[in-house]
Amino acid sequence: MMRADRPASEVWFAAGVRTPFAKVDGALGQLDAIALSVPVVQHMVDQLGSARPEFAVWGAVIPNLGWSNIAREVLMDAGVGPEITAFSTIMACATSMIGAIEAAGMIDGTDRNLALVGGVESMSHVQVGLGQSLSDWLRKFQQVRSLADKAAHLADLRLADIRLDIPSVTNRTTGMSMGEHTEITAKEWGIGREEQDRIALQSHQRAIAAWERGFFDDLVIPIGGLRRDSIPRKDTSLEKLAHLAPSFDRTSGRGTLTAGNSSPLTDGAAGLWVASPAGLARLPANTPSAKLIDWEIASIDFRTEGLLMAPAFAIPRLLARHGLRYADIDLWEIHEAFAAQVLFHIKALESVDFVRSKAGVEAALGAFPRERVNPNGGSVALGHPFGATGARILSQAIKELSNGRPERYGIVSICTDGGQGGVVLLQSADRPARGTA
Repeated sequence: MMRADRPASEVWFAAGVRTPFAKVDGALGQLDAIALSVPVVQHMVDQLGSARPEFAVWGAVIPNLGWSNIAREVLMDAGVGPEITAFSTIMACATSMIGAIEAAGMIDGTDRNLALVGGVESMSHVQVGLGQSLSDWLRKFQQVRSLADKAAHLADLRLADIRLDIPSVTNRTTGMSMGEHTEITAKEWGIGREEQDRIALQSHQRAIAAWERGFFDDLVIPIGGLRRDSIPRKDTSLEKLAHLAPSFDRTSGRGTLTAGNSSPLTDGAAGLWVASPAGLARLPANTPSAKLIDWEIASIDFRTEGLLMAPAFAIPRLLARHGLRYADIDLWEIHEAFAAQVLFHIKALESVDFVRSKAGVEAALGAFPRERVNPNGGSVALGHPFGATGARILSQAIKELSNGRPERYGIVSICTDGGQGGVVLLQSADRPARGTA
């Protein structure tokens, strides 16, 4: 478990921009991770005029042999400035949220006042590699000089060594996908198919409504001929969702997770700003912003707990530390890896026994305000490019918080593969006056 009572100096998160999100091999399928990221970074930096951030944090979950530090490659291709420090970070689906937390810890209010943070995933460009045995053999083959030695080394190659390494969305320890793990946890918590489909339908309806009222207009930039998210479905319904076959448990007759109530494999990039008051003053005055109050990262033993349950451990601890109850939080942005996962998070949070025995929190946190969750749609409808999701959710939450009265609280929660999860507590506030240190 990691936590911070509050940042060492006052830190603000400010909304950035993102690409539209599209399903794998869809409208953005021709763009790799760097090509998706560069327009986002260029657009954000252009907002600064002649100013520049002190550093950048960027991440992608799916590895690529063409680069090791994608953050540096993106900034170089974007022409931002070679003197700006850039490093990459990864924590599965919470990658760009963790990047923002890291940046918050580096903001010192003197030399480091503004960071550009974000992430990307190009699921359409997953690179296939060689198996380790074949890679080792090929490297040694290249080192052999004579033709005779090469022929001898060629004879050492076994048929069993000739295989490709194809990255998959599975957990290395268990060999199961996140969907398979979620099916198990959904059964343990008694999460039914119909309530999952209702969450999915609500996600689509709210995403469509948010697009139609212009909520995303300043959060999404056009790229590759695409101007808005292509995943939200205006024509979906409970009836249509109910006809979809289970995706992860196809044999027991009790499978409830489908393509309709699970987030799709998605291409996209997203960014946000992390700033001190002085750094915030560099951004346009109309940039939505919120104060970072606190954060928590939970890690659990997913061999005994649900793979995606970590945020349900982190949220009560974070709230209890500040004397807050569920009803005190005006906005809940809970990443929808799966509709079932949102539901068993809420069910766990509503369980006094779970909060006490698992999260170690004795305080009564009250009833959970389900109506305050994901008011502008979630990952089931909008999509889930792993490295970009944190920045997408944070920017969305920041804008929603900034649209109301000051001193409203928001919780942003993201579960990840590996039994981990990140949670941040934000608060709407009037921007500090220019020149504030």
